[in-house]
Amino acid sequence: MRLNGMRGRLTLLTLSVVVMSVVSLACASDPPAAAPSDPSPAQAGGLSPTPPVLSSFPDMQVRRVFPTFSFQGMVYLTHPEGVTDRLYLVLQPGRIMAFNNTPRPSRPDTFLDIRDRVSDRGFEEGLLGLAFDPQYQENGYFYVYYSAASPRRSVVARYEASLDGGPVDPSTEKIVMEIEQPFSNHNGGHLVFGPDGYLYIGVGDGGASGDPNGNAQNLGTLLGAILRIDVSALSAEGAYTVPDDNPFVDERGARPEIWAYGLRNPWRFSFDRESGELWAGDVGQNEFEEIDLVTRGGNYGWNVLEASSCFQAASCDRGSFEGPITQYGREAGRSVTGGYVYRGRAAPSLVGTYLFGDFHSGRIWALRMDGGQKVEVREIVNTDLEISSFAEGPHGEIYILSFTGIIARLDPK
Repeated sequence: MRLNGMRGRLTLLTLSVVVMSVVSLACASDPPAAAPSDPSPAQAGGLSPTPPVLSSFPDMQVRRVFPTFSFQGMVYLTHPEGVTDRLYLVLQPGRIMAFNNTPRPSRPDTFLDIRDRVSDRGFEEGLLGLAFDPQYQENGYFYVYYSAASPRRSVVARYEASLDGGPVDPSTEKIVMEIEQPFSNHNGGHLVFGPDGYLYIGVGDGGASGDPNGNAQNLGTLLGAILRIDVSALSAEGAYTVPDDNPFVDERGARPEIWAYGLRNPWRFSFDRESGELWAGDVGQNEFEEIDLVTRGGNYGWNVLEASSCFQAASCDRGSFEGPITQYGREAGRSVTGGYVYRGRAAPSLVGTYLFGDFHSGRIWALRMDGGQKVEVREIVNTDLEISSFAEGPHGEIYILSFTGIIARLDPK
């Protein structure tokens, strides 16, 4: 491992083009009579196998869940590994709320309140990400990603929860990474621990239009990239280490934290809980939205390419870039929201497909791969929701978060 000598600087991924004030996310229950909600471990009995042959996608619908509360500015929901009965909801202004994973939970409790240090003045600024340490139930550590002001910057910080389950003391904050932000948009801010135990951080290109500073193609900046760091042994000052197998650790002038780059605004990425593959939705600018399968050292083309199309040029060399797995144009939507590979039980024929949506059109698609190649993409439901984020329940069922404050679950009809 390599010790990071200077505190890293990170930029928020941004929901981009029109994701207004990154919004509402949450996980839910309130199951319909026909389909169980997130089956218990006894019911689950392991993951359903991926269908061996391509089958028709089932007719799907969205059902409102957790109807007993609603917050403005909900941007993410998650839970610690191994915890099935408690969910944690991130609110953009600077709070994390905790509630019981039951059909009609009582009013959520405040888990963390850092509104005094979070800046949400820009539509895409605020408290944007939360990741629980894989050993959270032993050490109480969790990580957040938020915007701060004076100077404008993005912050990754670690906090420590008390064993009694009460509100977290904000003074336990340990700053891990700070990144100067040139503009208020394209802040992103997603955090996920990978199956390798390292922390992955999504970072947008710094904002404005067209990546005017060329950040996404510059390995000397953390902007426009997905980062990978080791936080398992932070120093007293919060310094992290960089895994030795990161792709650019030995490249002169490159930031060793970078795992993949050439991204405009990766809005929500996730690991397939079975295969370990990393999927991301990257928000486009004028013409195309894209879904990427992110690999070590991959360059995803922005701002030379927008999806697979040359950006601001009649022709360009596509040979050195990773192409999107799929893309769509303005006839289908204007701001992609990355989702999850479905590993639930309610819709067996959907198992193994990647689900994603669009903030503006409310459409949700399923994408099926076979042998590393896309074989089918189909719209499975057209909602009236402004889809800000998806969430994965403890047992693989998928929830949809809407800008309007509604939490829904994707269910078979």
